[in-house]
Amino acid sequence: MAVLVTGGAGFIGSHTCAELLRRGHEVVIVDDHSNSSPAALDAIREVSGRGVTAYPVDLRDQKGMNRAFGENQIDAVIHFAAKKHVRESMRMPLNYYGINVGGTVSLVETMLKHDVRRLVFSSSGSIYGNQFKAPISEEDQPGPTNPYARSKLMCEQILSDACRVNPELSVAALRYFNPIGAHPSGTIGEHPTDILSNVLPVMMQVALGQLDCLEVYGDDYHTPDGSCVRDYIHVVDVAEAHCVALDHLDKPGMQVFNLGTGKGVSVLQLLATFEEVTGKKVRYRIVGRQPGDVDMLIADPTRIEKIWGWQTSRDLPVMCRDAWHFQSLHPGGY
Repeated sequence: MAVLVTGGAGFIGSHTCAELLRRGHEVVIVDDHSNSSPAALDAIREVSGRGVTAYPVDLRDQKGMNRAFGENQIDAVIHFAAKKHVRESMRMPLNYYGINVGGTVSLVETMLKHDVRRLVFSSSGSIYGNQFKAPISEEDQPGPTNPYARSKLMCEQILSDACRVNPELSVAALRYFNPIGAHPSGTIGEHPTDILSNVLPVMMQVALGQLDCLEVYGDDYHTPDGSCVRDYIHVVDVAEAHCVALDHLDKPGMQVFNLGTGKGVSVLQLLATFEEVTGKKVRYRIVGRQPGDVDMLIADPTRIEKIWGWQTSRDLPVMCRDAWHFQSLHPGGY
């Protein structure tokens, strides 16, 4: 099928585009490159050996979006494009609601106008908030603690309402937890262009000598070693799950699934694994907690395995190895 991917030059989007092409789909990318590099498009072409059509368009630009849909016979959409930094969202909430929520509304309006009825939405495990100390299932009630997470929950609610009044619309919302890693070839990886905030990219820049030290935000959380615990998932596993979702958009309405390994890893445990896999020592220091952060987020991934027969297949050492492979080949990014 022909799949339009919003945010297709970003970290998860680029890996998903490569996986879509590997599976024989056609790919059309819409990305305004506000937090991605156009060079990622060349990397997708290199790793897949196939071309993609790309439009440098903001989702809220109706004219540009109509052009992207009008010039291509789109069968389905995978929607990644959004701002994603928790701490920035605390400072700029209106910006996050305007882009994440406004962009989603604009996208769905354009889809319906062009008779495209299948959508995979990139949601987030952050919508569950700071209320759970055990693996979280899809039946657990959300409790987002920051504007980024609230914007993702709002988008889910909007999509649910859209399905209610458009019975032919089929949506899968994938709530993934903490994607890390890179394509095993080292050709595609994580290259933020605005804010460097995710822990593993910072860790790698310290290992390369580009940053002085890693700041670990808090050592007094209610976790085994005091640092935040997250469920890290390989970005290629996330990409594969989005492709699998396309195969299951065969009934109207909205489905929701967690994407994760079901295993919690603290920041200090991630650091130790990275050092062991790469042989690099990473200098770090403990600093204060950051607003919006939560103690622990671990997925219960059993629903997607039970209903779709899919589960993750890459462990934490592989995530660190693949991420470091990309970073060492691209110390300055793309």
